[in-house]
Amino acid sequence: MLVYDLDAVHAFMKGRIPGLHRCDDMQAIGWEERGQLVAGVLYEGFNPHNVWMHVAAVPGARWMRREYLRACFAYPFLVCGVERISGYVNESNWQARGFDEHLGFKEEARLRGAAPDGGDVIIYVMRREDCRYVQVPQH
Repeated sequence: MLVYDLDAVHAFMKGRIPGLHRCDDMQAIGWEERGQLVAGVLYEGFNPHNVWMHVAAVPGARWMRREYLRACFAYPFLVCGVERISGYVNESNWQARGFDEHLGFKEEARLRGAAPDGGDVIIYVMRREDCRYVQVPQH
């Protein structure tokens, strides 16, 4: 079930993403199973063209449902009208990288040596026209 409670989703994600801080403009969509949050998406840094997305989930939980993915991409593209969604992943986090690429995000840039482990931070982007989860009107 979809959850739009910023406090609950942020608390869930803060325990799973080290260094995650709450921002004034932050919005959230969570997924709940049997009364427990099992996944969350936070959005921040909104501008007319881009929003930053953060994702966290309980390992092994069945949360990648079409309904949830549609909601997570409809909000930035259809409600907010941004042209792109950006996210960043440490190069060493191969699971998160594979997840982003599976969803359709593409590598756009690397911040050399910027990760806590000394590796690269990879910037991933999904552009509106590349999103397969919602029918996005073209501008």
